Amino acid sequence: RVCDWSQAMYAVIKEGSKEYRVAEGDVVEIDLQSNLNPGDEVEFGRVLLLSKGEGDVSVGTPDVEGAKVTATVEAHVKGPKVVAYKYKRRQGYHRKKGHRQQYTRVRVTEISG
Repeated sequence: RVCDWSQAMYAVIKEGSKEYRVAEGDVVEIDLQSNLNPGDEVEFGRVLLLSKGEGDVSVGTPDVEGAKVTATVEAHVKGPKVVAYKYKRRQGYHRKKGHRQQYTRVRVTEISG
């Protein structure tokens, strides 16, 4: 999706220990929220920055007062496989371990503030 950020309304939200730049209609993968089910509404109250268009930017200290982002949970998904491989040459030692991080995929439906 091509977007002109100078014209669009967007927000920077904080979820867990990460920050995400979102606009209405965006699909974002956040850390797994196992208490949510697909179809549930989720509200992000930690809005760090809110832009309503060109030149109209509100920066919070630390959060923007009265701003919130609403999203709908689409699915719980797994990320790409990451392989950790250790070895020591000439010793016959090698270990291989894989990992797939779990995420919750949400679609931003509304930005208000």
